[in-house]
Order: sequence, then structure tokens, then C-alpha cells
Amino acid sequence: MSSSVREEALSGVEAVEPGKTSAVDRLVEQIRDMISERGLGVGDALPTERDLGEQFQAGRNTVREALQVLRAYGMVETRPKVGAVISGGHGEAIRRLFAFHNGISPDSFHDLQGFRRIIETGVGEHIILTASDADFDRLDAINARILEAGSVEEAAQCDYEFHSAIVELSGNRTTLAAYHMLRSVIEEVMRLGKAERPVHAATFEAHAEIIRALRARDRIAYVYLMSRHLEFGIRFVDAAPGSQPTR
Repeated sequence: MSSSVREEALSGVEAVEPGKTSAVDRLVEQIRDMISERGLGVGDALPTERDLGEQFQAGRNTVREALQVLRAYGMVETRPKVGAVISGGHGEAIRRLFAFHNGISPDSFHDLQGFRRIIETGVGEHIILTASDADFDRLDAINARILEAGSVEEAAQCDYEFHSAIVELSGNRTTLAAYHMLRSVIEEVMRLGKAERPVHAATFEAHAEIIRALRARDRIAYVYLMSRHLEFGIRFVDAAPGSQPTR
């Protein structure tokens, strides 16, 4: 490929074949991996946009969009005369957004479960079209761990891992990264629910129904069952003693 053609090809966002991870999603993950591998910490500078493009063979627009995603997550910020640097504010920002002081706030809970509903029902169609029996077997194996959990904390972790595995089957790394950012908050909600009443078996069966709908490639049943599963938690919080009034 001539240098002029190569420069033209790298100047825009790369085309994405249907069903495959986008160039921006891939680059976001590559930059995250690079940060981890190099041991970069808060305040450390990232390579320039040009250097990132050359390192990962990505176009200018792809690099800029990937950095915008990382800025939106609060993982990167731009400083004058320095450029993009690692930021440490995303975790605290999320904890403030979904704060559970003085009992569970139904407003915050509704917001969180609304986010989860958009994500977890939205990925259903893609999973039904692309997932394999091996993928569903893995969901069954993860779900089975809930029955073996020896504590509320362990049960909440297993519960989160099941739902995270659902999101992972979307094949979209940016969506999965956003979901992972809320892990501590989601697990806290799961712990609170399980601390009030033993729901391990009920959670296991709700998950099993969701897997059966996916195996049957039944999109309508999947959306209904996932929505009902998330709604159960909302009803619990609305009825919880000490909960704050909704808007």
C-alpha cells in the first residue's frame, strides 16, 4: 500500500463488518490494556493521538472517538500543555451518583435498574442471533454457583457475574466496560436484597428461566423475564423500611 493511500485510510474511522466489534471499541480496550501493562497511574500522560494511531494502526477519528469514550467514563482527562492523562475521578463520581446513605434511595435504585434494563434487555437480540450452546452452558455454570454460595457477599458476587456474562455476550467491549464500572453499586444492591431474605434459590430459578428463553431463541420471553427479574428488586426497595420517597 502506498504511503498516500495508507494515510488516507488511517484518516477516518475504520469500517466495521456487521456483528463484529467496532474499531472504537477495540481501541478503547487496547488503550485500557496498555494502561494496565505499563502500570500507568493517576496523572500519568497517555501517548499523543498520533502515537496511539501509529501504535494501534488506527485512524485519527478512531483515536479521538476512543479518547472521548474514556473521557466520558472519567478515566481520562485533558490538561493544558500535557494532553490526555489518567484520571481517578470516575469511581467516586459513580459512588456519588448512586449513593445509598440513610437507607436505599428508591430514586437512585430506579435509575440504576433502568440503566440495567436498557443494557440487559437490549443485548438480548444480539445474543439470540449469535450465541452458541457453549455460551449458554457457561451461563448455566455461573448460575449454579449461586446455590453454592456460603455468604450474602459471595451470593451477590455470583449474581453479578451472571448478569455481567449476559452483557459480555453482546460482544461490545464499551458496553461491558460501562457495566463493570457500576459493579460495586450493583453488588451493593444485590447484597442488600439478599440480606433481608434468603433468595438464593429464587435468584437461581429466575436466571435459569432467562437462560431457557435464550436457548429457545425467544426474544419476547427473554425481555419479559429479564424485565420481571429486575422489577422484583424495585418492588423490594420501594417497600423497604427507611427508604426515601420517590420523586
